[in-house]
Amino acid sequence: MEEEQAGKERADYGSYLLQEISRRLAQEFGKGFGLTTIKYIRRFYLTYPAIRHEVSDEFQPPDFKENLCWTHYRLLMQVANKYARAFYEVETSNSNWSTTELDRQICSFLFERLAHSKDKKGLMDMVRKGQEILKPEDAIKEPLIFEFLGWPETHKLVESDLEEALINKLEKFLRELGRGFTFVARQQRLTIDGNHFWVDLVMYHSVLKAFVLIDLKIKPLKHSDLGQMQLYRNYYDMECRSEGDNPTIGLILCPKHSKKMVQYFLGDSDKPIFASKYRLTLPTEEELEEELKKEIQEFNRNKLRLKE
Repeated sequence: MEEEQAGKERADYGSYLLQEISRRLAQEFGKGFGLTTIKYIRRFYLTYPAIRHEVSDEFQPPDFKENLCWTHYRLLMQVANKYARAFYEVETSNSNWSTTELDRQICSFLFERLAHSKDKKGLMDMVRKGQEILKPEDAIKEPLIFEFLGWPETHKLVESDLEEALINKLEKFLRELGRGFTFVARQQRLTIDGNHFWVDLVMYHSVLKAFVLIDLKIKPLKHSDLGQMQLYRNYYDMECRSEGDNPTIGLILCPKHSKKMVQYFLGDSDKPIFASKYRLTLPTEEELEEELKKEIQEFNRNKLRLKE
């Protein structure tokens, strides 16, 4: 096809050529070679070999995966960023995503959400290998996107309703949390000196070998929420951890939080407690870009403080 085009990129000529190729293939091999399919085949040919010629030696995209079908590649070809495309290819293979799940993860900007906190080496490793989880913070995404609930951003939230909705869509919720999360319990009771406390959701992370306690909030994070989570995870460490389990992870999901408040509250503590924002709808590219800029600025400020 490339030889027949001989470098001619005029729209009329190119359109005629593709139509003629479609007609010839259909005539010789039967149905399945419509113009749309021919355009995708041409795009596939141009996309993947072109990557191997254009990028430097520091990045070579992964080999084609046997568990990816043609529809997977049609979705992948719509991702313009070569690094993001390679990441989604690896993650789809590693996590055995369906085409529906791949489309959802692309639309929810998973690569961008994970990439904003990575340095160049970390980013390149993520592109080659997919999401690696080596420490608790690697497993925490922000923001989490709950668009699968079908609720508008203006939905009047009630914590019990949010919990119920996430449980009803548990498979999608677990996929959004990321690889390694397994559901254990909801509304688990902790009893201390006759007083009862309730953990909204309990997960176990198979990679980190640790329980993950999730507290759902419908209002911005307060310092008392962090204190409550410290109580929960201390109890779990003392009463529920088994030999071989790593320290319990606390995760507070809320619509808004202050990273500074979390840092000041925890101080130099090495206790793995995290706060992560959630959204009920997909962000626009502009909204996501603005949010990531703020995250990067905060990340860089923290690095400078550590050097001082």
